[in-house]
Parts: sequence; structure tokens; C-alpha cells
Amino acid sequence: MAVTSRLLRRAPRALSQSASLAYAPAMEHRPEDSALMLRYRDGDVAAFETLYRRHKDALFRYLLRLCRQRAAAEDVFQEAWGKIIKSRDNYRPTAKFTTFLYHVAHNCFIDYVRRNKRHGNTADIEPDTQPDGADCPETLVEKSLARRRLDTAVRSLPDEQRDVFLLYEEAGLSLEEIATITACKRETAKSRLRYAVRKLRAALDESPEAP
Repeated sequence: MAVTSRLLRRAPRALSQSASLAYAPAMEHRPEDSALMLRYRDGDVAAFETLYRRHKDALFRYLLRLCRQRAAAEDVFQEAWGKIIKSRDNYRPTAKFTTFLYHVAHNCFIDYVRRNKRHGNTADIEPDTQPDGADCPETLVEKSLARRRLDTAVRSLPDEQRDVFLLYEEAGLSLEEIATITACKRETAKSRLRYAVRKLRAALDESPEAP
């Protein structure tokens, strides 16, 4: 599972514009998420589009594994972004935007489950279906089998452990942020993550029986 990188650096300014030597171009400034949300609050639609492009893939992967059904994930995904849009007038950067975003998405998922009693454990999706063109057929088969075993193991986790694991791995959130989103103490989130990882390792270490 991919974990979003949060290490950003600013390139130094050129010492002199008249220098005759060729220098590498300065790295483009990347606005903070909270700054973009504040700009959107003030009417800058392009700022929201940047936020959406920045976070849509990771958020959808999180919801896809959490919901285990593509149609459900799409519904919750749309509802979460809709609530982000509606909340723009009252937005205050009291926490990281990702904490705010995943807190909204997490609550939307809970509401969805409550509205849909028949939401079950049957999965109709494979989140990572794009093969690497450089892989040989044998490698693709091995990756597919490993992915299916991981998906099965994740689905078998208790809800609270699965939620914490996905927030940590798919969303790349810290334990403090996860604790805020799931309304528990940091040590509780840490314990749930530890148990989840232990169960997943045990499941993946089990060798499949020969046919």
C-alpha cells in the first residue's frame, strides 16, 4: 500500500538573475492544504481543484478498502467532498486539512453503514488492478495472489483495527491524527494498529495449501 509522502522542500532563490552559468530551475512553491482551503473559502475555486487533485486518489483508496464495495465507496467519496464544499464558509485551520478531510470521510462512512443495513463483508473490488508493464507473467500472478491475500486479511480485521490500519497506511496519517478522527486516545489507536499489523503479518506468513 502506498503511503503519501509529506516531505516538502523549497528550492533556494537564484543569487543573481544576470549570472551567465546555467542553474537548475527553482522548485515550484507548493501551497499548504489549509492555505488552499482558506483561499477556497474566500472564493478561489482553483484552490479547491488543487486540493481535490492532491487528495482524491488516496481518499478513494481508503474508502474503497473501508467500504469493500466500489459503489459504496463512490457514494461515500462524493458525500465527503460535498460536505467539505459545504463547510468552506466555516472552515478554520485548527488542525491539518488531512485530519479534517478524513474525519469527514470517516463520519460519512459510519452514516452510510447506518443507512444501509445490508452493507456486508463481500468485496466486489480489487483496489490495485493496474499491472506493471515491466513485470513478467509469473511476477504478475504472484503479485495478484499476494494482493488478494492481503485484501482478504484486511477485510477479516475487526472494524476498529481495519479503520486505524487504513488511515495509517492508505492515508499516511499520524497516530495523533488517527486518534482525533476515530475519537479515541493515541495509545488506543497505537494498540489497534499494532494488533492489526500483527494479524496481517500472521495471515500473510501462512503458506497457501498446495492444490
